[in-house]
Amino acid sequence: MVRCANCCLWCIEKICDYINKLAFAYMAVSGEGFCTSAWNGFLLNLKHLAKFWFANVIASVFTFIGKIAIVAGNCYSLLMVMKHVTDDYEEVGSLLGPVGAIAISTYITADIFLGIFDTVVKALLVCLAIDQDMHDGEIKFGPETFDQKATKIKGANMKTHDEEN
Repeated sequence: MVRCANCCLWCIEKICDYINKLAFAYMAVSGEGFCTSAWNGFLLNLKHLAKFWFANVIASVFTFIGKIAIVAGNCYSLLMVMKHVTDDYEEVGSLLGPVGAIAISTYITADIFLGIFDTVVKALLVCLAIDQDMHDGEIKFGPETFDQKATKIKGANMKTHDEEN
């Protein structure tokens, strides 16, 4: 029963964290209070569920790859500094301690800084969803989407091809 309760509490905690991030993103866009932003952000998320889910998955993948790349780069640079700059490389009995300490501290730092990327993705998605809701599915204030640019390029290529024939 305790494990089941812990699982339920963990799920509730994750849901609350997600709603908090969404509320802060909505507050940044609308300037409304926290509770109103949390409710409106939740409704906006339900309305555009697939977009929010896809963007969150992509953001999670990029942040994970970023964290791993940063940790690997720092550990590699530590080994290169120890090998080529200092003479301590052969004197160290085990490289596990220094590399482990650098890996852990780098991962924590990268997690903090790349967490901002996750918040930015949510804020940009909230902006996009609000813009689409205000203009009946059209994007008025954002940049052209890839689909719109591809259509323009296809149209320009078709005209050029038709003019040649």
